[in-house]
Amino acid sequence: MIYGYARVSTDGQSVDAQVKQLRAAGCEKVFRETASGARADRAELRRAINKLEKGDVLTVTRLDRLARSTRDLLNTLAQIAEKGAGFRSLADAWADTTTAHGRLMLTVLGGLAEFERDLIRARTTEGRERAKAQGVKMGRPPKLTPHQKKEAIKRRDHGEETLAEIGRSYNVSGWTISRLSQ
Repeated sequence: MIYGYARVSTDGQSVDAQVKQLRAAGCEKVFRETASGARADRAELRRAINKLEKGDVLTVTRLDRLARSTRDLLNTLAQIAEKGAGFRSLADAWADTTTAHGRLMLTVLGGLAEFERDLIRARTTEGRERAKAQGVKMGRPPKLTPHQKKEAIKRRDHGEETLAEIGRSYNVSGWTISRLSQ
């Protein structure tokens, strides 16, 4: 079965032109939605993907109706592929997983997106390492100052107060006090 998905961003727009194109392309059922492409929780898109079975095709008029970013597109296409279904964009002939050429193009696109993610990860790691080398402390700041930590350890080791009591005096939990080490 060939399904269509038509989406507009605002209430002032109409999906009618998209529905007409999708029907002309052979779509038997068209899912219609008014939602921003940036939203991850598009109910009608989710319904359309859930409806897909092996051999079905989900069709859109243009790629931007389906996804806002390359990553979003690839994630959505992966969901469609998991169902054993195909995908087709009427305005973007290269984005047609029902043909060998379309699958090739989307595979190349997926490889580029993965390469981009690896570059971002490498730059982030390098930046973190540079910051650490300059003495920047990563993570959440400690709840206790070094002096408070020493005092809390002394009080804990002395054993006259419960961990909860010591913690309350420093506005932290008893668990925080129990984890303190020299």
